[in-house]
Amino acid sequence: MTSRRVVLGSVLGGTAAAALPGVAEAAVAQVPDAVGEDLTAGSTGGRWKLRNRMASDGAWTDFLRRQDLVWHRMPTLWHEGPFLGDGRLGSMVYKEPGANSVRFTVQHGEVQDHRPEFGSGWGTCRLPVGHLTLDPVGTIGTVDWRLSLWNAELTGTITTDKGTLTLSALIHDGILAARVTADGDEEVRWTFHPEEAVSPRKISEAPPTGYVANPPWTTRTTGDVEQVLQPLVGGGQTATAYRRSGDTLLLNVAHSHPSDTRAGEASLKKIQRAAPYGSLRRQHTRWWHAFYRRSFVSIPDERLQSFHWIQLYKIASASREGGPVMATCGPWLEPTPWPAVWWNLNVQLEYWLIHGSNHLELDSLASTLRQNQEQLIANVPAAYRADSAGVGRSSDMFATRGVPVPGSGGEAGNLTWALHNVWLSYRHSMDEDLLRDTVYPLLRRAINYYLHFLQPGGDGKLHLPSTLSPEYPVVPPKDTNYDLALIRWGCGTLLETSERLGVDDPLAPRWQEVLARLTPYPVDDNGFMIGADTPYAQSHRHYSHLLMVYPLYLVNWDQPEQRELIEKSLVHWHALTGSHRGYSYTGAASLYAMMGRGDTALSYLKKFFDTTTRYPCRANTHYTEAGPVIETPLSASQSLHDMLCQSWDGVVRVFPAVPDSWADVTLHDFRTQGAFLVSAVRSGGVTRFVHVRSLAGEPLRLRHGLTGGRVTAVLDDGRPARTHTADDGTLSVELPKGREVLLYVGERPDLVIAPVSPSETGEPWGLP
Repeated sequence: MTSRRVVLGSVLGGTAAAALPGVAEAAVAQVPDAVGEDLTAGSTGGRWKLRNRMASDGAWTDFLRRQDLVWHRMPTLWHEGPFLGDGRLGSMVYKEPGANSVRFTVQHGEVQDHRPEFGSGWGTCRLPVGHLTLDPVGTIGTVDWRLSLWNAELTGTITTDKGTLTLSALIHDGILAARVTADGDEEVRWTFHPEEAVSPRKISEAPPTGYVANPPWTTRTTGDVEQVLQPLVGGGQTATAYRRSGDTLLLNVAHSHPSDTRAGEASLKKIQRAAPYGSLRRQHTRWWHAFYRRSFVSIPDERLQSFHWIQLYKIASASREGGPVMATCGPWLEPTPWPAVWWNLNVQLEYWLIHGSNHLELDSLASTLRQNQEQLIANVPAAYRADSAGVGRSSDMFATRGVPVPGSGGEAGNLTWALHNVWLSYRHSMDEDLLRDTVYPLLRRAINYYLHFLQPGGDGKLHLPSTLSPEYPVVPPKDTNYDLALIRWGCGTLLETSERLGVDDPLAPRWQEVLARLTPYPVDDNGFMIGADTPYAQSHRHYSHLLMVYPLYLVNWDQPEQRELIEKSLVHWHALTGSHRGYSYTGAASLYAMMGRGDTALSYLKKFFDTTTRYPCRANTHYTEAGPVIETPLSASQSLHDMLCQSWDGVVRVFPAVPDSWADVTLHDFRTQGAFLVSAVRSGGVTRFVHVRSLAGEPLRLRHGLTGGRVTAVLDDGRPARTHTADDGTLSVELPKGREVLLYVGERPDLVIAPVSPSETGEPWGLP
């Protein structure tokens, strides 16, 4: 590729320390070309077309209804009840504690305090808004509720000793809309309860010294609109506006900063101009129906299949591009010690499933980093702001949190790991604007921060002073594996990116030098250590010391010489018990999926659903430890993805770790790195066909899983595709942008995309 010199602006920053003397520039590894026999379609080619039985509204209505959550008894806790959201406004529905009422929580992902001097736990934390209660006249007896995934709407009845309340509720475009009618002697009575604007962290600790409580809220009535106005000591305002008209209640929450009045003005106008329930519902269902059609997955485990579709509903309720990055509890704030965004594992796990499911429109992580680059620069000490950026362990929605200096024993690599997520969004979209404007400038700065502190040792290798492997209780004196893995990934990615963008970057020799001289990962007889002189010696929920294996894949199962090290590291991680949490099981499932061990992967994934474990998945598929944490259920869906389709190191792997018990599986428009959409069907334990559409014209290298004879590869015009098979069986296919290829063995199978029949049945989620 011809390079062109570019001027690097203020966001990129200047050069880091000069390359160490006497070190030759490291060679950049090249991927060898695939070799082998050319596979052509031959006489069995010809035109073809997939038959998608999920093309109609009726098919989707029927399929998703079988995935719905249902309730035949009243939920009494937030992790038992229905939940609604639009990426900003969120509501959970459960019994009002100590009252004969139904609570609809009213919380918002943009509502936070603005006093960074008190840290992310108190000064810039998410703040509560309030909750509605539906207050029947009679005593609540039974409920019959359904959370429709297809319509993203809660419907059902509440039966009391005075009659029946029939309800429907949804959240769309910033409006919580509820329609309730009464029969018998029942009445529809709503009450809004504002909540104190104080950190939810108060459940676990006292406020810091010097902290002053926010002032009390005030109320205002304008025509038929009621408002609650919450001023803040740090400036800004939260405003809740609501109106009841006939059988419908409409509510909006707005937040402004630094303006002390704009939220009140915005929420009032929003409710005054709001459409009736029926109109809102039509707009709402139009969005959700288009959302689900972007991809399709069906597996024969009925309860796990339902769980997966609920996670897609959940993340679309919790995140939208351009909106706030998800805090640990998403938009559904409850009392918690973690009322902020956590950057050392939580935020990364939250977003993985958007890639394979073909929902990059939900990527509020990428848009948050793009919009807050100056804050990320301000997070590093002043001496490094010319060329560096970072973020500490937790922050507000604007990534406001200083990053420790390597040598102090703090977490230095969290921005780099978050940027791996954004790089995944780039790789799944091949959107060069995302690469140029977000990944490249910020990754350059994140790696520069490390480069200031790398020092040569007596062994001639580069070493990193003391940093923390996220939340492990012992701090290594140097060379923490978490950071070494991120440095290696970052330098390699920067070299690839500068070449792709045609940037003649003056730091390229330094990145090459680091790749050549960085100290090897510390290992011992049990596998990867936490860091130098620091073995993995006590149970730990994080798998940060294994980051080079998953999700970075720098050390992977395709490297035979690394297999023993990978396996004993994974076994040892789980052999020390006591501190494992839900994502410890989902992480192990994904690691075993990389190894191609589907049965083992499934066994670990199912530990997350085992109610005899200390921290299982909850009734509504949410999850809690000391407080709500949203990342673990979402990461469980990524573990499922890793069993069904993987893409890393330039290779797409179809059905790489399907358990033996899953004889039938359907994938449709599963998005992979290289911006490919993969459709594939497995029936009777055999892969019947693989279909790939190229959205960007990237090289297609495929491990298709087809067996039993010669592979036929046919383009969408019926002509044979040009292919190569490498020594390891990887198939390379010439597939231009916008074109499609079909692969199969023997006679052409039925090219049908349809749900599979369950071989393992299970009851619905909720309280059925």
